Parts: sequence; structure tokens; C-alpha cells
Amino acid sequence: MQEPDPSLHEHLSRADLDGAPLSEAERELLRLVETITRHAYRITDEQVDALRCLGWTDEQLAECVYIAALFAFFNRVADAFGLDDPNYFAAPPPRGGEPTEPEGSGESA
Repeated sequence: MQEPDPSLHEHLSRADLDGAPLSEAERELLRLVETITRHAYRITDEQVDALRCLGWTDEQLAECVYIAALFAFFNRVADAFGLDDPNYFAAPPPRGGEPTEPEGSGESA
């Protein structure tokens, strides 16, 4: 299995889809996720058809919609109850390593 490009996390954490090492199909699927997250009512038939032309099946697109909508739901519930995860912005751990601390979370000496 090919290891992911180490810059992928950095690009995606900045919502830099154009600079991220992604295929066109992956990039456009993530644009759909952004549309679902920000304003789902703006999804067009043309956007879905373009994703189909890039090789995504209706089942894959439906799964994408379900997952993005569930994440949006859970985030809104967490926001409504004031739940906070201090490690939310921490970088994922390298294989077999420990997670990195988010900026500003460490104790000062």
C-alpha cells in the first residue's frame, strides 16, 4: 500500500484542495462535502452528474452525503452543548507514534 503524501494533512487542514495531492475525482468529491457542510440546498444536478463522470457511483455519492451530514449533525450538537475537544486540531500521529500537541496547548516552562 502506498503511503499518503505527508503534505496532504497540511493542505487539507487549510482547506487547500487545489494544492493538495489529490486526484481530480477526490478533489471534486471534497468540494461536494464542502457544499453539503456549508449550504446543502445548493447542490445541483450538474454537480452530481460531474461526479458521476469522474467515476463516482450513486452508492458512493450517497455514502458521502450520509457521512458529511452526520459529521455536520454531530458538530452542531457538540456546539449547542458547548462540548470542546482540546485535541481536535492535533495532527494525526505518525504510524506507531504519539499524536502531536495542537499549538498553544502545551504548558509554559
